[in-house]
Amino acid sequence: MITGKYPSLRLRRTRKYDWSRRLVQENNLSSSDLIYPIFLIEGKNRKQTIKSMPGIYRYSIDQLGIIINSVIKHKIPMVALFPSTPNSKKDKFGKEALNENNLVCKAIRFIKKRFKNNIGIMSDVALDPYTSHGHDGLLKKNYVINDETNDVLIKQALIQAQMGCDVIAPSDMMDGRVGKIRKYLDKNKYHDVQILSYAVKYASNFYGPFRDAVGSKKSLKSNKKNYQMDFTNSNESLREVALDIKEGADMVMIKPGMPYLDIIQKVKEHFKIPVLAYQVSGEYSLIKKGIRDKLINEEAIIESLMCFKRAGASAIVSYFSLDIAKKLES
Repeated sequence: MITGKYPSLRLRRTRKYDWSRRLVQENNLSSSDLIYPIFLIEGKNRKQTIKSMPGIYRYSIDQLGIIINSVIKHKIPMVALFPSTPNSKKDKFGKEALNENNLVCKAIRFIKKRFKNNIGIMSDVALDPYTSHGHDGLLKKNYVINDETNDVLIKQALIQAQMGCDVIAPSDMMDGRVGKIRKYLDKNKYHDVQILSYAVKYASNFYGPFRDAVGSKKSLKSNKKNYQMDFTNSNESLREVALDIKEGADMVMIKPGMPYLDIIQKVKEHFKIPVLAYQVSGEYSLIKKGIRDKLINEEAIIESLMCFKRAGASAIVSYFSLDIAKKLES
């Protein structure tokens, strides 16, 4: 038997009942914190499974109404669009990115026509879904060249804005692209189009299922370490964010998510700007496999998303978004 006096403060008191735990909880998760990624595919009446991402599909444009209706119903504020471009439309310059009838542009027009401003649309500005080599920019002697790539990216951003995109998301990690995109959008009177910069995007090993989903995995013959961030670095993230804020970014993205919670917290503490986290495809697939193999239960999904909120994320791009939004309502 334990003898002696107990401390006057027992932290377990507030943990005893559900109502008490809810009363003192420090962070909360709602549908408003979530962004739902959607993969696009050409054709009609198509809903295609993605083997590397169980439960996630590629949709043809005519099938978007069903999924967008569900997203709106469950109060998710924004979707993110990603194209699976046919190989026949890819080349070393990524010219399809500037086609007003590419998958992303058609999807933006479809969603805006049918749903108006009841849902926000985010679309990436980068060339990797459109290049035959799978890189985010133009190649010269097997090196991604910066300034020439930026010249293409500003045109891609403007086209997406003209189609009705609400949030332009440069995910390429070229130096100076945020400032050039902001000036180009403003010059063409798209002052209200937001820029969500992938300011801190690491050359991570967690992107494999996504590259499979957009069809760039097989074409990518090398890594992206000469333009995406080194995962051994931390302070460099602050320099990247500071530059993008100065250039006109409205929000910044940290990618990947859970392995980089320290970066989310560091950026949030240093900058008073909305910080978003991307729970990437590798994170999604690992959690799904753990649930499928009964190594973890489904509550791990909520736990993982709450980790982002606890670290300081304003919102989270997650493939679990729709499932979790439904669960939060129950």
